[in-house]
Amino acid sequence: MSNAWAARTGLTAILITVPEVADYTHRWRSVSRSTARPHVPLTELIPPHVTVLVPWVMEPTSDDVQRLSEAVASYEPIELSFPTAGQFPNGTVWLRPEPFGAVQSLLSAVYTAFPECPPYGGEFPEPHPHLTISSATQGGPAVLAEASEALVATPPPTSRLTELGLWREGEDGVWRQFDAVPL
Repeated sequence: MSNAWAARTGLTAILITVPEVADYTHRWRSVSRSTARPHVPLTELIPPHVTVLVPWVMEPTSDDVQRLSEAVASYEPIELSFPTAGQFPNGTVWLRPEPFGAVQSLLSAVYTAFPECPPYGGEFPEPHPHLTISSATQGGPAVLAEASEALVATPPPTSRLTELGLWREGEDGVWRQFDAVPL
């Protein structure tokens, strides 16, 4: 995995943020660092989230926001849970959003609306919706096992998805929400 797109700064993204799980995921995200921003833990860069589309348009216009609104107009709010953990081949450990099919459908609608913005810069043409809890360098089988045990013992709180957040990465590498599109 090259992550060349992630090394850029000033990116925008469409995210499903789930602040309700921040306390639950803090044990992993606070000691994990992005390969693109290794100087700060994930907890300080961006809240827990499921990425919908990154990188999005560099300078979103009202027309871009309207296009996104139209793409998701038929979607109702969704109750999200994160009952299982998994791991990508590179070691990144994640939680799976449920209902998975509904989340995948939502992402697909956004991809169709923005064909000029391939997910992850085209590196992963069919992305797997997930909430990263540990990056490739700090993840791996031990974190996956720990997360799987934690999920059985005490599942994370559910979250109601009512909007897609529009986020921009600042020069300091920290992501900040600048707008949202309701479902």
